[in-house]
Formats: sequence, structure tokens, C-alpha cells
Amino acid sequence: MREAIAEGQKALPACLPNPPVGCVLVRDGAIIARGHTQPPFEAHAEPMALAQVEGPLSDVICFVTLEPCSFHQRTPSCAKAMIARQVGMAYVAMIDPHPRNQGRGIQMLREAGMVVVTDFLTEQARPQLAPYLYKEP
Repeated sequence: MREAIAEGQKALPACLPNPPVGCVLVRDGAIIARGHTQPPFEAHAEPMALAQVEGPLSDVICFVTLEPCSFHQRTPSCAKAMIARQVGMAYVAMIDPHPRNQGRGIQMLREAGMVVVTDFLTEQARPQLAPYLYKEP
């Protein structure tokens, strides 16, 4: 997760107003792909990392700093992309407070059979993400 947090830092400032999410994919203890949120209307962290690896990923662990999005807005759902690629397991640092997400991405992953660990190294990820997360108006 620390590598995912470092990857998320690369997103700033181009990703704004989206949060600077980082993602790493790990197979057999080695990082095989990295991704971070791109400028608006471009790839989020998870699809950026997924695009670097071919085939099913049932033996891969995804470490991502913010819950994968469950909905299609400016970009497709990251949770659906992970499900389509059959990612085996995910560690997520923070649940997304956006009203259209708020645990729905995690629920989608689990319903698809993925093992998901939430609140993993949250306190380390929070300083990077908190200023950019959805806040009630």
C-alpha cells in the first residue's frame, strides 16, 4: 500500500478535481503494474494499472488508496474493470465518501467473488486524499 500511496502522489496536480489515487498490482510478491489518477476524462488509477498487464488476473493482488468507483461518470467504473479482469484480491485504504459510491464499489467486488480488505493503512493514505475527497455541500 505504501507503493500505491507513492504512486498517487504522481497524480497531483493534473488529476484535480479528482482525488490523487494510486494503485499497484502485485503478483508473487512483485509489483507488475502501477497507476495513478490521470487528468479529468482520462483513466483512473486502476484502469491505468490494469492496461499494463494482459489476461486474467486471478493471481494478482490490487492495492488501491481509494475505493474503486462503482459508477460511470466521466470515466467507466473502476470496480467493473477490476471484475472484468478477474483480479483476485484487493486491499483498499479508504472508502470513498462520494454519495454515488460509499461502499458500493467494495460491494460490487465482493459480489463478484473478490476478497477485499478495507481500511488498510488508512492513516497513511488519508493525508494525501482527504483534501480532495467529496464533501457535503
